Amino acid sequence: MTALLGPDDPPVFEVVRDTGKSAFVLACDHASRTLPKRLGDLGLTPDELQTHIAWDIGAAGVARLLAEQLDAFLILQNYSRLVIDSNRPPGSPQSVLTLSEATRIPGNEGLSVEDVQRREREVFWPYHERLTAELDRRAQRGLPAVFVAIHSFTPVYLGIVRKWHAGVLYQRDARLALHMLELLRAEPGLEIGDNEPYRVSDATDYSVVVYGEARGVPHVELELRQDLITDAAGQAVWAERIARALRALPAF
Repeated sequence: MTALLGPDDPPVFEVVRDTGKSAFVLACDHASRTLPKRLGDLGLTPDELQTHIAWDIGAAGVARLLAEQLDAFLILQNYSRLVIDSNRPPGSPQSVLTLSEATRIPGNEGLSVEDVQRREREVFWPYHERLTAELDRRAQRGLPAVFVAIHSFTPVYLGIVRKWHAGVLYQRDARLALHMLELLRAEPGLEIGDNEPYRVSDATDYSVVVYGEARGVPHVELELRQDLITDAAGQAVWAERIARALRALPAF
């Protein structure tokens, strides 16, 4: 089978501060809108590939600043969620989308089992194997780990305006998330969603379920509204705000 990624394509992931000393392990599953050259533009226009359907706008910028401020390990996925979604269980209906919001993804239609497996093997699993290796390393050495997933959401989805400035997401284990919710809601003028605008579930989420719940590692998924973090100034404000809240968390 022909490889998906060629020598001119970027690496699957980027690690920032791989020797970070803090307990925080940061992940940005939708950091990039890059497509492998072999996939072309997936039948989408340049404008469509700039939108939230391709990536979490602003999330990577916030995550990089957080890694610096917290001296934290950070991993970023270098390929678009349209290739394969790194925060969806492989094989799930949302893993490789043919429709995102109201936009058809022609290049994802009619894929064979082998096509999907190639994307899993070359894009999904290398990213997650590196993240697994970091958490395994900490566990083997008795080092603490607190898993934080950084995402962003579009302010309008299918015509519905989302009022939240940010959301704190969790499922079974809320020990860290509820503290973060309280701390962020204490910031003046903010509307912080409690499992809004999304909810974590086994069917629709991967990272928090696998690296938080399954391992018993304290964890939270943070969703930031994209219009607030589009530019460097907004990213700096939110990175400082989140870093301040994370530093104020009790020991777990």
